[in-house]
Amino acid sequence: MKSEYIILMPLAIQLFGLTPVVLRDAYLNKKQKRIMLGIIGLITLLVIQNVSDYILQTSVSMPYLRTLVGIIGYSIRPIIIVLFCKLVKPDVKNTVAWILVAINAVIYSTALFSNAVFYIDSQNHYHGGEFPIKLSNTAFIISFVLLAHLVYCTITVYKKKKSWVWVAAVNIAIVVFSALLDVSPAYTDYPVSYLTISVVCCSLFYYIWLHLEFVREHERALMSEQRIKIMMSQIQPHFLYNTLSTIQALCRIDPQKAFETTEKFGTYLRHNIDSLDSPDLIPLERELEHTRVYAEIEMLRFPKISVDYQVETDDFYVPALTVQPIVENAIRHGVRSREHGVIEVCATEKTDCYEIIIKDNGVGFDTAELATAEGSHIGIKNVRERIEKMCGGTVTVDSIIDKGTVVTIRIPR
Repeated sequence: MKSEYIILMPLAIQLFGLTPVVLRDAYLNKKQKRIMLGIIGLITLLVIQNVSDYILQTSVSMPYLRTLVGIIGYSIRPIIIVLFCKLVKPDVKNTVAWILVAINAVIYSTALFSNAVFYIDSQNHYHGGEFPIKLSNTAFIISFVLLAHLVYCTITVYKKKKSWVWVAAVNIAIVVFSALLDVSPAYTDYPVSYLTISVVCCSLFYYIWLHLEFVREHERALMSEQRIKIMMSQIQPHFLYNTLSTIQALCRIDPQKAFETTEKFGTYLRHNIDSLDSPDLIPLERELEHTRVYAEIEMLRFPKISVDYQVETDDFYVPALTVQPIVENAIRHGVRSREHGVIEVCATEKTDCYEIIIKDNGVGFDTAELATAEGSHIGIKNVRERIEKMCGGTVTVDSIIDKGTVVTIRIPR
């Protein structure tokens, strides 16, 4: 192998190494895998086209065949960009982009019977075309238009992610720089053009970045699934049965109270179900309202229990079902057996955080049990995980047997 062909080795390693990675990528669906394999196939064809053009230019003089090879090269590049647009937005048809690809291919196909775009003379020299408009630059112009479209697709899908800025900027800078090198006076002929090398490298970079985004989407989907399980676990069957039994008893002795309790129970259920579709944070005010509704229903059954609220500020956001599960835990496992069970819910604003404290005078428990988070403590574990992942906050638990429990939630400002 001649020394100039050594550049093919790293390109081949990237392309052939990327193929099994894509096939085994668990975060790509079948459609995305087909698109990515199509991109790899076209890039491989582009490399072969470059090598063929180099051979036809330096070793074998076949102007017509070189013209055909040139048409293939000019036609492939825009297709690769459109396929990346398709990879970012699989369900979008990209009709206008495909029309531009078709126009580009038709324009360059005229080189088979016309000198308007480009031609290879009998001495095997390339010429840019005789048409007054520089049609030989059509592929570059359309490719840059499609690159802008790819950036737009990336922005619309990942607008909440700042990483798309540097990914798009770096890839476009590499492509533009490589294209300028190919047309600069300092250009030296190689089997593969600078632009093709940049296409291979940028495709690998862009795939890696997309893969990381797909992984994050998968993690978000898992968190969403976990959230649904958490929310559903809050609607405990025993609480439903006991509340319905309470309403049934109230219907006989206090119909008005039964009506009010039914309304509160409906509000409680609606909030829990609404939380299933709410991946975002909610105002603390809304969470406290849900907590009050729950506590008032429980206090009908356990009149010796009281829940006091000392809220200095509620102008911040928390994950849905953050305070209510802890209050529920305090009632069910802490204060229900007390002669006079008291739960205090406090919300204050500190210098660097918002602080929520749920304190009770219940029976307490061994906090070492939180490590396993089984049974009665699973709710605290769920709250802690969501506070950490969604807010970057912390949940600490202090409990003394037969004295009570203090749960402190801190949300960074």
